[in-house]
Amino acid sequence: MLFQVGGQGTRPTFFEMAAAQQLPASLRAALTYSLGVFALRRPFLHKVLDYDDEFFALLMMVLESHSLRTTDASFSESLYGLRRRAVKIIHKKHSSNMESNDKIHHSGLEKHQKVASVAFLVILPYIKSKLHYIYNKEREARLQASLWGHDDARFDDTGFVLDQGESSHSQIEASSVEGSRMTHLKKRIMEIIACCYPWIHATNEGLSFAYQLLYLLDATGFYSPDLHALGIHVCRATGQELMDSSSRISRIRSRELERLRGPLWLKAVQRVLLSCVYTTLDYAQTGLIAAVFFFKVSRPYLLLKF
Repeated sequence: MLFQVGGQGTRPTFFEMAAAQQLPASLRAALTYSLGVFALRRPFLHKVLDYDDEFFALLMMVLESHSLRTTDASFSESLYGLRRRAVKIIHKKHSSNMESNDKIHHSGLEKHQKVASVAFLVILPYIKSKLHYIYNKEREARLQASLWGHDDARFDDTGFVLDQGESSHSQIEASSVEGSRMTHLKKRIMEIIACCYPWIHATNEGLSFAYQLLYLLDATGFYSPDLHALGIHVCRATGQELMDSSSRISRIRSRELERLRGPLWLKAVQRVLLSCVYTTLDYAQTGLIAAVFFFKVSRPYLLLKF
């Protein structure tokens, strides 16, 4: 399943890169909304919504790892027929005028680049989401403290002391002191995050905007600072590469099946499990996009039903 935005040559257009970058956020919003609607009739889904950051990060970890391993592209980039290529700059000098011409050479991704790509695609957005949550929580606490005063701020976190006799008084006091220290340390960490996060967020957004503007003006081949740090260009896949991707996946899976060890019955069980995993991963991209599209179309009916 490929979405073609247009353009010629191996360099993707700005709109292709922007669409590929925004797809995970749109997918997460659609999945969260879908689970929220179904949770009205299935209360156990609220547990998934309580840990939506971890659930989505785990889902994207599986999808991104599989996509980078088989197609050298992220989950969203593979939907648009894009591939990641390592950048190697070859310096050439002419002996006549001593001018240097730099030639860019693209090659396949190495293992450490794939691992780093997963970290930039999954782990960093997860950390950013958690920092954003802490920042909002601390800002709400400060706003509440400014409205209602500082006396009752975080009263529930500071602990309490009960009169249970002279024998247990020392134990309660020790636990209260330890709890107050942990609370104070946690409060200081949240205050530091609340102070630093706006600057970190502004710097990241500013760099991203600068790279996107330079990419739009064809002044750089890197769409984002993440790709520049990894030394990776995103290129449009050729027709031959798209045709060879299926044979490459078949070779990878054949080698994995050959490495199975154990008795015959254990190998048979492992083959069945691997086949189920392969089938799920093969249809994960199309299935997720189709499910979100189907849910959007049938949303009025579901709202009336639930």
